[in-house]
Amino acid sequence: MSNTPETTARTAEATESKTVSTARRVAAVSWKPVLFAVLMWVSAAAGQIPVPGTPVPITLQTFVVMLAGLMLTWRQAGAAVAAYLAAGAAGLPVFAGGASTMALVGPSAGFLLGFLPGIVVIALLKGSKDSKGESASILTALRYFAAAFVGGVVVVYTFGILIQSTLTGLPVAAVTAASMAFIIGDIVKAFVASLAAAGLARLR
Repeated sequence: MSNTPETTARTAEATESKTVSTARRVAAVSWKPVLFAVLMWVSAAAGQIPVPGTPVPITLQTFVVMLAGLMLTWRQAGAAVAAYLAAGAAGLPVFAGGASTMALVGPSAGFLLGFLPGIVVIALLKGSKDSKGESASILTALRYFAAAFVGGVVVVYTFGILIQSTLTGLPVAAVTAASMAFIIGDIVKAFVASLAAAGLARLR
């Protein structure tokens, strides 16, 4: 049986509707990684605090990485960091101090590269939010803190310290000691990020 004009019109309308729906889903998924990639750049450009004994300054980047890992799926979180690193590798001044490509082969390279596995670990470990209620919110915040600590501190600093030690020739113990101020600060950031993410999760 040949298609009638009405059938053809319905098919075209269904195809158009499906295309629009797919485009909306893609847009809904893709804007979050882009937003957090931009926030990582803004947090690096907003200012930095030099730390004696180490060429790596303190910024809010790790806080943004932790927050992104706690609020996005692991694919979205990984895409956000990948986009940020790709922008720097392409020569855009998105890293601390307006650095770009050279930062990926300098003393802070391990920390920057560690953001990618770190944020994926955070997103995978965070789990889903608990049921509504005060005790559930506390449990969610504790789980988020554990995820942010493991991914945002343990994983990132493992990459950062080992690669910095390799590039500078300094002993791992010396690099670790010089990084203690960062580690303490990032534990505090993990705590704040977990509270913020748990609070935002209650609003969903």
